[in-house]
Amino acid sequence: MSSLKILLISGSLRKAATNTKLLREAARLFGDATVQQADLNLPLYDGDLEERDGVPGNVQTLADQITAADAVLISTPEYNKAPSGVLKNALDWVSRTEGNPWADKPVAVMSAAAGRSGGEVAQAALRGYLQPFQPRVLAGPSVHLAASYKEFDDQDRLTSEHYTATLQSLMDALRAEIAR
Repeated sequence: MSSLKILLISGSLRKAATNTKLLREAARLFGDATVQQADLNLPLYDGDLEERDGVPGNVQTLADQITAADAVLISTPEYNKAPSGVLKNALDWVSRTEGNPWADKPVAVMSAAAGRSGGEVAQAALRGYLQPFQPRVLAGPSVHLAASYKEFDDQDRLTSEHYTATLQSLMDALRAEIAR
């Protein structure tokens, strides 16, 4: 059997983003899989741009990565009680590609934020943003990494046994959903 393909989508562009660290830790806990990180450094969605030039190549690449993945892991920061604009922009652009790469795709969502709710409100909004695309978004367990800036060691591993156990449970649920 060939290795499962997992796509990581971080709602943060920062090099040392805790959402990206959380995704990498999730991939490590998931186990044997080919892991790819999406690049959300996309132009802002603009209908005039799309009409003039079509869907940008890097947007089509993202759509193709989603299609090819056996599952997608998304982690969002929380900016003003919402997911990042970068993440919403990517979802908007991908919705303009042919077909629906998200259809019936197993998806695990998580969040990492500086605040004490760990991005819970943003994660709930993200689930709503995904609903029109009809992926199979896991109901849980919920991973809301609070005060995320202090939750990783110098190897970018989670330091909390609670968060690690919850993330492992989410990855186990994702593996079961893929097999379904």
